[in-house]
Amino acid sequence: MSVTINGEPHDLPADLRVTLLDFLRERLDLVGTKKGCNQGACGACTVLVDGERILACLALAAQYDGRSVTTIEGLADGEDLHPLQALFVQHDGLQCGYCTPGQILSAVALGNEFSRGAPSSVTPDLGAPATPNREEIRERMSGNLCRCGAHNGMIDAIASYLSEYS
Repeated sequence: MSVTINGEPHDLPADLRVTLLDFLRERLDLVGTKKGCNQGACGACTVLVDGERILACLALAAQYDGRSVTTIEGLADGEDLHPLQALFVQHDGLQCGYCTPGQILSAVALGNEFSRGAPSSVTPDLGAPATPNREEIRERMSGNLCRCGAHNGMIDAIASYLSEYS
């Protein structure tokens, strides 16, 4: 069994009880994915699997055999930041930085959701594509917590990203 992580193939652990989060952090030394609550409530462990966000603390690594995982380390193009990473810096969308990787990956997935026309619980017309406004962004990012107060900068960065890159 193997999984592709940030474009590189990796053998999955033989122990089927290993979470994807622990596999990334402890066995592959990809420590950008953070362990926050370890209960799926904070979003610090958010990664992308085939372009969709998941909480790595709630996922068993073995579940992702044959899939493609992107962590924050795989988002940039070498030394060039992903546009959303640069916008987080520009808009002061980080303070301590602990939640930032999960926030950024969740926001990339949020952009994919808007591109597909996927509604959220605040989308007024489920028959029409959702408009990427601040209310939609806040709702879709509600699974990612920030305890430092950088929330407004994050929302500004995400809104800017959606207007420029989607």
